[in-house]
Amino acid sequence: MNPPADPFLSEALTLLGPRGLTADAELMEPWLTDWRGRYTGAARALASPADAQELAALVKLCARHGVPIVPQGGNSGMSGGATPDASGAALIVSLRRMNAIRRLDPQARTVVCEAGVILQSLHEAAEAHGLRFPLTLGGKGSATVGGLISTNAGGTQVLRHGSMRAQVLGIEAVLADGTIYSALTPLKKDNRGWDLKQLFIGSEGTLGLVTAATLRLVPAAPARMVVWAGMSSIQQARALLLHSETQAGQALEGFEVLPQSCLDAVLAYLPDARAPLAGRHPWHALIELVGDDPQAAGEAMLASALEAGLLEDAVIAASEAQADAFWNLRESISPAERAKGPAMQHDIAVPVERMADFLEAAVPAMESSWPGTRAFGFGHLGDGNVHFHVQAPAGVDRTAWEAGNGKAISQAVDDLVTAWNGTISAEHGIGQLKVDELERLGDPVALALLRKVKVALDPDGLLNPGKLLARRAPTA
Repeated sequence: MNPPADPFLSEALTLLGPRGLTADAELMEPWLTDWRGRYTGAARALASPADAQELAALVKLCARHGVPIVPQGGNSGMSGGATPDASGAALIVSLRRMNAIRRLDPQARTVVCEAGVILQSLHEAAEAHGLRFPLTLGGKGSATVGGLISTNAGGTQVLRHGSMRAQVLGIEAVLADGTIYSALTPLKKDNRGWDLKQLFIGSEGTLGLVTAATLRLVPAAPARMVVWAGMSSIQQARALLLHSETQAGQALEGFEVLPQSCLDAVLAYLPDARAPLAGRHPWHALIELVGDDPQAAGEAMLASALEAGLLEDAVIAASEAQADAFWNLRESISPAERAKGPAMQHDIAVPVERMADFLEAAVPAMESSWPGTRAFGFGHLGDGNVHFHVQAPAGVDRTAWEAGNGKAISQAVDDLVTAWNGTISAEHGIGQLKVDELERLGDPVALALLRKVKVALDPDGLLNPGKLLARRAPTA
């Protein structure tokens, strides 16, 4: 990289070296568009610091020059939270080079890893010690620890283990002024005021840049049992969930649901995929139990569920390969549906006990109000979070539809979710996708508190501007 004319970039190049900074348009291009392809921005350059100290020096440099920072992990987010705006003023800061697992303590069941560690790599490191990290999701091959923390990611094991917030025992982060907040030592009891690490979990890089974290690990599951069940309705799926929780207790690790239309989309998308059951069913559930003898507990649970009329058919995975194949069907829903055409995708939650009722109300409401659309929900029924999509009629122009009917559909979905005392963002974050909707529907008191925290920690508004909170002109 030749010495740039831009004084800021010249100083940044001296600080980071050619490996740590590029303004090459071709090299930056993959990181300027979000995973869903909804947002494309421009950037001054792409910085890749090697460690927290380099990042801290870079943030100080940005503060001195007034350069906005857009932090980026695996660029696999669903809400455009890691994509810069079109001005070209911002610096993308990639944390992918900061990918060291600093320490794994099998006895304490903790791991200290840097923000750029890929989730799949974390899983493999834990497994080598007979442990596991109890959070997984479809994008585990690209999602990074820093991104998972910044968005408070969920995944398929929240039912038993909680979201990313529950896995974080300590945090290291670079603040807006370039100082490093270090609180990596985990303490079960610490009463020295606020739990400051919680500020950075779910803040989407607007309060600081997470550089490392201490995470909890759990013992590896001695065995697992994976079941695919077919049901006549979402209400029957809800009844099966309650039955499974009662019968299996702590052995129940995951309970995912999807309608037949989603399974059809995945089978068409994956060339070698096979339907788990011989017949078609309006709804399907993917259930995972873990423990010393999940087979016995699972078989007893299924037998009593069949006797009670809570399912129409079921199959138990006969091997680990088949269990993985079942999960691959579930994890392929998003790309399969994306391949079918434009859709408005909503990451929502309502109280767990009301989710079945919500889906029965929301699907016909959307389809009747916008004829030709197809509405459906799938996901984590056990924790009240589903991904609610409204697919456009065939043959429409994506850009025009999303800006017109699509926007109106999303507002209608968000209004409905709010009326049901739910949330418009359960696990994907607000990013730039839902900034206006949060502003429109959010509790004014809560929004005011969020802004006060933002101003306190980032008074110049340089950390991921335009994400999470709507931009507002400074008050006199």
